[in-house]
Amino acid sequence: MLTVGISDTRLLKRPIPKSIQKEVSVRFFASTLVVLLVLANIPTRAQTEDDKASLAGLKEIRIVFDLTNGDPKGLAATLSVIDETRKSLIGQDVRPRIVLAFRGPATKLVQTDLSLLATEDREITGQIAKAITKLTTAQGIDAIEQCGIAVRNQSIKPEHVIPGVKVVGNGWISLAAYQAKGYGYIAP
Repeated sequence: MLTVGISDTRLLKRPIPKSIQKEVSVRFFASTLVVLLVLANIPTRAQTEDDKASLAGLKEIRIVFDLTNGDPKGLAATLSVIDETRKSLIGQDVRPRIVLAFRGPATKLVQTDLSLLATEDREITGQIAKAITKLTTAQGIDAIEQCGIAVRNQSIKPEHVIPGVKVVGNGWISLAAYQAKGYGYIAP
């Protein structure tokens, strides 16, 4: 039997007719069902992540990455995410056209003269070189460039730049030209 409270200090017990009890039960069941259906449609982390909405209608995407990070671990991580981005675009049927543009402090990390590096940075710089070498032939990579001004300012010989990386005269001119050609600029 259900009871109804009347005030804070006393409780009046009065039987509720069966027809009302049945109506309350049906409403409770219906509202519970609605709540469960709403909760079932809330996106969860387990759902597949994709970029369908932003890539809708695109067959190709152009990106120029302005890479200046002089921290070896940071640059290695950035290169890994760039490669993941490239693969993700391919997997979503969008042709990537990617340019990697190195300049500034990153310059020392894309050259082969180990004497210019701190001893503790040499191993990870070797991993960076392997990642860049792999990217030189990867699908979707249009170019990998190194700013010639940064090479000169850091006393690096152009022949010591990792093979497959083209030394350009001025990285800023190159970046501006790629943007004028429709490449989206990203500075991670």
